[in-house]
Amino acid sequence: MGVQSTAGPTRAVTISAGGTQLAGDLTVPDGATGVVAFAHGSGSGRRSPRNREVAELLNEARLATLLLDLLTEGEESVDLRTGKLRFDTPLLARRMVAAIDWLTSEPAVARLSVGCFGSSTGAAAALIAAARRPERVLAVVSRGGRPDLAGAELASVRAATLLIVGGADPVVLELNRQAQEHLRCENSLEIVARVVPLPLEPPKPG
Repeated sequence: MGVQSTAGPTRAVTISAGGTQLAGDLTVPDGATGVVAFAHGSGSGRRSPRNREVAELLNEARLATLLLDLLTEGEESVDLRTGKLRFDTPLLARRMVAAIDWLTSEPAVARLSVGCFGSSTGAAAALIAAARRPERVLAVVSRGGRPDLAGAELASVRAATLLIVGGADPVVLELNRQAQEHLRCENSLEIVARVVPLPLEPPKPG
């Protein structure tokens, strides 16, 4: 059963991705003009208060939102120990593409244009998904993300792209600048005063 938010009904959904079942929360306000799919790395799932706060603001602006866990609970437990799955960009990207395809088949949002909001390594997954589904994804926002991990697919992104990076995180800022050089779409890099720095490398086990 869904729950009622101030911006519209929210319901739990399950998305099939390559034999894996991913959990998500879909909120569709009345008169929605678009839908935003969230992509994030480990440790910041669909229940994250920060993600939910952003989603609520989007809902109030008449945008539907899909808060999605790109890793299953079991995978999340493994990743918290090894830090490897959050850096498996091909895996995350395939699942993000599956989520966008699912939105196309979901009657409540099937006709809406899609935007992607990515943080951490999820930003790379969002950009790759945008490159692979250019007819569906019209905009991408990366918050404190690692767009550089999208590699050669950056040049294929057609969606308008906004990169947001904290000024106190110079290494990630430089990685974003390098990624921006490979983008051929409309894009902008915005530096803000305070964004929590993100890990650059997966921790080594043991």
